[in-house]
Amino acid sequence: MNGPAKNMSADPNYAYCDAIVRQGDPDRWLASLFIPEAKRRHVHALYAFNLEVSRIREIVSEPLLGEIRLQWWRDALEKPDSGDVRSSPVAAALLDTMERFDLPAGALLELIHAREFDLYDDGMESVEALTAYVKATSSSLFRMIPMILDGEQPASGLGASQYGGIAYALTGLLRAFPWLSARGQMFIPLDILKKHGLDRANVAAGQATPAILGALSDLRGLARDNLDVFLTRIEGLPDVCRAGFLPISLCEAYLRQMEKPGYEPFQTVVQLPQWRRQWILWRAARQWA
Repeated sequence: MNGPAKNMSADPNYAYCDAIVRQGDPDRWLASLFIPEAKRRHVHALYAFNLEVSRIREIVSEPLLGEIRLQWWRDALEKPDSGDVRSSPVAAALLDTMERFDLPAGALLELIHAREFDLYDDGMESVEALTAYVKATSSSLFRMIPMILDGEQPASGLGASQYGGIAYALTGLLRAFPWLSARGQMFIPLDILKKHGLDRANVAAGQATPAILGALSDLRGLARDNLDVFLTRIEGLPDVCRAGFLPISLCEAYLRQMEKPGYEPFQTVVQLPQWRRQWILWRAARQWA
């Protein structure tokens, strides 16, 4: 249930969330500019939580310390009024948002659980395992945005959230391939590697062989398959919810960047200038309205 409106611009917790999302997740931040201002800060709180959890591996020296941080977030969601939980600006803004819009803690707990994979160098066993991972870490966020924008999760939003979230996460993992592979993280499913006669050692060698390029092409195909289904579902969403899915409109342009001549998956930084991202978002906002 929606709580009473208040001036969030003066709330330092929400201002902090806005700042770290703008810096750490610029695509989602730019897309959020199409969300009504009264709801935008609550979306930023959700994105800021995602950032805090997703970058734990980058800021800890060993997996056990990452496990401790993830447990702190579990405790924050399960016991929001205990200890100094609300002294964290992200936790305070997130918990306030959850209370105002009755967001399910269960979905965020699943996200935290899935992020345990990030702390270790285990291989992603299969496409099925990868799909489960990105559903928990990406689709779950998109599933909650309509609850903020419209006060509920429309049935039509479930499919859009699932397929759009998968497409968005796979595109992000492909963009991050140079950094992930350099630090030993393996998100190419082992069944795809085997299909191309590869194993983890081949990827660790850092050579862009035809087989490696073929495996990455398969992942792009999986991203596009889910993107295509998402685009058939977006029209079924209430108008007020559609802006929450705008980050997904950037996927196709990023995927095309990886198909240009000279693409080197271990080195190429896949990015778009801000003006082009803004134009893609603006065009999608008009088409989806």
